[in-house]
Order: sequence, then structure tokens, then C-alpha cells
Amino acid sequence: MSGASDMAFGGAIGKTIADSRPHWPPPLTPPAGAPNILVVLFDDVGFSDFGCYGSPIRTPTIDRLAAEGLRYSGFHTTAMCSTTRAALLTGRNHHSVGVGCLANFDSGYPGYRGKIAREAGTLAEMLRTHAYRNYMVGKWHVTPLTESGATGPFDGWPLGRGFDRFYGFLDAETDQYAPELVSDNTHIDPPGSYDSGYHLTVDLVDQAIRFIGDHIADRPDLPWLTWLAFGACHAPHQAPRDVIMSYDASFAHGWDVERAQRMARQKALGLVPPETRMPPRNAGVKAWDEHSDDERRVFTRLQAAYAGMLDHADRHLARLIAFLETAGVRDNTLILVLSDNGASQEGGPLGFINAMGPYNFKPEPMADKLRRLDDIGGPDTHSNFPHGWAMAANTPLRRYKQNTHGGGIRDPFVMSWPQRIAACGELRHQFVHACDLLPTLLDLVGVSVPAAIAGCPQMPLEGESFARSITDPAAPSKSSPQYFEMFGHRGIYHGGWKAVAYHPPGTPFESDQWELFHLDRDFSEVDDLAEKQPERLADMVGLWWREAERRNVLPLDDRFGQRFAENAARFQGARHHFTFHAGMGHVPTDVAPDVRSRSYTIEAHVELDAQGAQGVLIAHGDATSGYSLYVKDGLLVHDLNVGGSHEILTSQRKVPPGARRLGLRVQRLLRETAPAKGARTGVSEYTLLIDGEPAGRLQTKLAFHSLISWSGLDIGRDRGSPVSHYEAPFAFTGKLLRVTVAMHDDQTLDGDAVGNAQMARQ
Repeated sequence: MSGASDMAFGGAIGKTIADSRPHWPPPLTPPAGAPNILVVLFDDVGFSDFGCYGSPIRTPTIDRLAAEGLRYSGFHTTAMCSTTRAALLTGRNHHSVGVGCLANFDSGYPGYRGKIAREAGTLAEMLRTHAYRNYMVGKWHVTPLTESGATGPFDGWPLGRGFDRFYGFLDAETDQYAPELVSDNTHIDPPGSYDSGYHLTVDLVDQAIRFIGDHIADRPDLPWLTWLAFGACHAPHQAPRDVIMSYDASFAHGWDVERAQRMARQKALGLVPPETRMPPRNAGVKAWDEHSDDERRVFTRLQAAYAGMLDHADRHLARLIAFLETAGVRDNTLILVLSDNGASQEGGPLGFINAMGPYNFKPEPMADKLRRLDDIGGPDTHSNFPHGWAMAANTPLRRYKQNTHGGGIRDPFVMSWPQRIAACGELRHQFVHACDLLPTLLDLVGVSVPAAIAGCPQMPLEGESFARSITDPAAPSKSSPQYFEMFGHRGIYHGGWKAVAYHPPGTPFESDQWELFHLDRDFSEVDDLAEKQPERLADMVGLWWREAERRNVLPLDDRFGQRFAENAARFQGARHHFTFHAGMGHVPTDVAPDVRSRSYTIEAHVELDAQGAQGVLIAHGDATSGYSLYVKDGLLVHDLNVGGSHEILTSQRKVPPGARRLGLRVQRLLRETAPAKGARTGVSEYTLLIDGEPAGRLQTKLAFHSLISWSGLDIGRDRGSPVSHYEAPFAFTGKLLRVTVAMHDDQTLDGDAVGNAQMARQ
């Protein structure tokens, strides 16, 4: 045979083999006409906060999507962020899948593990079997934070639950200028800073555009799911100053006038029935006019920061929508815009400019708030608005996030899909729940729930599809009972009626006062029919108990602080020693040394040349709270930053060159008495150490009583928002070998204080 014949023969054989070789796994084919899906999930945004739901806050992008699609007035969530996300992702009730409360602790009971069960597949896992590519951007918060470190385990992270790419944060909240970022399974530095113009919202939208753009470039034939979960509008409320300032005048009239104006708009829009009545102010909220001029100035600016954060997010959501249009995929992209629970009560009656101080028993008097008025929304603040503005955000509903009255669980929900939704700008009033979303999406895609995922048999869906309501305004509401429970607050909806009980923490559950509302006729839950229809109420309460037993709600547990404290003790247990070697990455706060309310010693092993060195040895936290041990101007320095108050200790002598051990010893002096609520009298002694010898000492009442920071720990640098008075990252210029942290056995945590701080984080 000639060479040419050999080549032809070999080519023929190769072609025959290639043609006959089986494909494994077999290629997946998406359903015909399968839409792209974009879920835009806001955080702690109240029922009335979008412009198209009655607010003066500028949200033209969301309003446009509503005008091109549908708004639902009866969309319900679970009262908290982890729990709603678990229901949205799985199509089951949150207790049923193991996320009965928060991802921050594991109580051991099946309904309260803090992590989605493998038997409850996620939307991404289900769509993946139908050729979807899945992209998660933003807040996750459905895996235990004790599993958020460098070794995972990663089975509860987004890539372990069906997403192909992830860019965002695992915790409940993060600083918008110096976020705790993760790319896929790796903690990374933010790509910018406040000084360079960085803001997390902008970054998240950039990444969403990149993921979708990459997808279109690589596999335009396949559909995609992009889950964009903003940090907005969870505290800290941070946004560009000019946007914040533009809202001062809008809210100067106060929350009482604002509520009335919003409800009037809602009636005009048809969102609420004309006969809807405004509930009285929530317990503890004073009339706006009863506050002083200074208080009103501060409260107005805090609300302006919240409004500015939402406005800012909407502006950048506009970029993403414009990209979809430019890319030619907008028509067949189903877009959902919603919130995870009602507006937050964690700002307390007076709000915060930097909540990190008060949560460590450092008061923030009104004079201090007023002095820092123009700092609100900036990089060294952790601001949250007061109860009165949260109440207005939830107009016309009662109570807040955490509660099972309407203000905690009734939220805005916008749906737009140009190719399939022709009912532009229409309203839907059906009762639907977060766990109903997944079955609805599967219906619209045209696929069913797999019997098993990765070999794990799947539990049945508990949600009901509301796809019919898209084209039929008269479609019925959810037919099966829908229970609610959060920290002992309870509720149940069935057949147009709702029974609900507010539970005062620490009181017997049998003492709770159940209320009864005909929700179909009483949107704002103001006409309690419990005394008029006791039999119906008894039936509803009995139904709640039956549903609670079926869905892993029991045992009821209303403890805040004890659960957080127990979880921290169980996680770190007997571990009292950490070693951090040079070259390691970022350590999330929940897996960093727990130096709260205890004695401890830090020691850094370094080598300095004759010229000396400077920079951070170890830093945990950010500008709002934390600690840093560093060398500056030849001296060893420690900064205890509690809520922006700095106790700085500087060594009395310079650090000599050579191999050195530079450290800090903290001794908790047991002088605490029974303090008044919100105060602490204990004193701690801080001693700087050079080669084990004291080099400076101070005593202070400032301490990390309930939290260090929501930002994590680094050695050899302070990567983001600086803890102390230096320019980040202030990397150590000498040779850093390792840093050790040894914690003593004298920790005594105040469970209530820890619980209050942690609840503000959710």
C-alpha cells in the first residue's frame, strides 16, 4: 500500500471506531424551549420597599420588570434568610430539609441541623440533569459556618449542591466594601477597596454578567440558571454617599406619614384591597413626633442609607438586564425578583451607626450617633435602621423579620418572561409560599423531580406549583396547609384563614396567645376573630401541631443565646491552640480562634534584619471591630478595636533585630459583678511580650464579650478594611514564620448577648 492508501485506510478505521464508540455519560438534552432562569434575591427588603409596591425608593429596573410581567401580593417566606433560601432551593419546607432555623448552629434534631439534607435535592441539582448550567452569585448561607473554612467540608457549598460556578459569600452578611469573598471553593481577596471605588453589589453584577457571557460564548445551545443573591438590604447598610444623601428629604416626614403614603399608593395600585386598615404601630415604636429633633435627623439618615442601598442595587441590576437584551437572550429568560423575609428588627428602637460596639456592651448614645451622622453608609460603619423604619418597610403588615405575622413573612415577588408572560403589569393575589417556587419552575421548564440524585433517594416535594396563576388570575391559592415557625413564633394558613401566635422568648409555649384572621378579607391582620370563632381557631391550632410533627418542627426551641453559645463550644470543644504558618490563606471568623470573654496568648515567630521591619503579624476583624498585633516604627503595637473605639497599647522599647517572639498576653481579671442590663464591669489586662518578657501593659473594660467581628482573620497582613490606624494591607516586611494562639480555659459567654449579636448578623 502506498502512504496515501495507508493514511486513507487508517483514517477510515479511526472514523469507524469513533463513530461506534459509545458516549459516556450520554449527552444531556434540555427540554424544548427551556428558558434561562434568573433569580434575583434581595435580603431583608420589606413588602412595600420596591417602587412598584408603594415605596418612594427609586427602583425603575424592578418596576419595569413588573410592568412587563406580574406582581404577586401573596408571596410568603419563612421569616429568616437561611430558612427561606432552603425552601426556595429545595421545594420543601425548611424544617423538613434540616434548616429549621439558621445555618449558624446545629441543634442535633433532624429539623435543626443547619444544612440542607442530601435527600432534598436543590433546583440546581435537578436542572443539571436536564443540561442546565448553574451559576450562583452572592449570598449562600445554607451551610454551617463552622464548615466555611479552608478544608470545608464542601458538600454543602454551592458547588456541592449543583452549581457549576460560585462567586459570593457564605455568611449571612458581609461588609460591602471589604467582603468575605469566595470563588468556587476558595476564599479570595476582594478585587478592590472603598478607596478604589469598590462595592460588592457592583462586583456581584459584574460576575453574573461574566458567568452568563462565558456561557453564551461556550454553549449557547444550553439553558442556564443564574441565582443572584444581593447583600442588599441586609445590614450593614452601605452605599455611595451621593445616593444616600439624595434620600434625606424624602423621609424627613417620618415613619407615620410614610406608612400612610405607602398604603395609599398600594390601594391605588391594587396591591391591597381598598378596605385594608393600617395596624397600630408595632409595640415599642413611638410616634415620629415624639422623638427629638436630633433623633429624627439620625433616624432619617439611617433610613436614607437603607434606601440608598436598594436604589444602588437596582441601578446595577439594570446593567444585567441590559446585558441580557444585548446578548439576545432576554425574551426567553424567566426573571424572578423577590425578598427573603420582611424588613429587619435587628436595628433596635434607635438604630445603629456601628452595631459592633453595642453588641459588646459599648453604648452608642444619641450624641455619638449625631456626631457620626455623615459617616453613615461608609466603610467604618455597620449601620442599621430603627424599628420605626422597618415597620414602614413592611407596610401595611404587622411586626418584622423573625416573626410569623405578615411583616415577617409576606414579601414582594416580581416575575417577568417576555416570551411566555403576556399579562404585562398585572397583579396576582394568590397565597403562595417560598417552597412553591421550585415546583413552579420545574413545571415551566417541563421536567419532573428525579427519584434519586447522585444515588441518594429523594424525599417528595412539599410545595405546590403556582404556574397556572401566570395565565389565570382566578387560579386557586395553595390548597395544602402551610405552617410557619421561627424561634417559637408560629402560624398556619389554610383555606384563606390564618392562625398566628407571637411567642415572647422564655415564656411557656402554652401561654402563647393565638390570633385568627380571615386573610382573604383581612390583608393586614387587624381583625382578630379568635373570640368569635373559637372552634375554627382550635381546628387551625390542631392543624399546626399535626403539620409541625410531619415537618420536623418539634421540639420547639425558643432559645437564642444558648443555642449559639452551645454551638460555639461544641465546635471548638477542647481545642485551645491554633498555629498559623506563613503562606496560609484567609480564615473565616467562625473557624478562627474564639477569644471572646477569655484569657489568651498570641505569639508570632519572626526574623528581623538590622534595618528592622514593620507590618501586621495577625489581624482579625475590620474597621468596625477586631484586634490587630503589628510592628510600626520599630515598636510592637496591639489595637483592641471595639465598635470603633481603639485601645492601643505600644511597647515601651523597640523590637531588636534577629529571631524574635512577639506576642500579647490577655488576662481576664475576674472582677465582674452582676451588671445592669447592657453593661459590663469586668476588666482585662493586656500585656505586650518581646521574647516572653513584658514590654507594655494596660487594663481596660473594653472587650469582646459577644463577638469579635463578622470579618475573618489573616496573618502577615490585614487584607481589607483595616482594624487599626494604618493603610491596609500593611503586610509584614520581615520574615514571619508562624503565629500561635493559645486560649485559656476561663471562657464564660453571656448567651443572651451572643444571641442578640448573632441575630443581628442574620
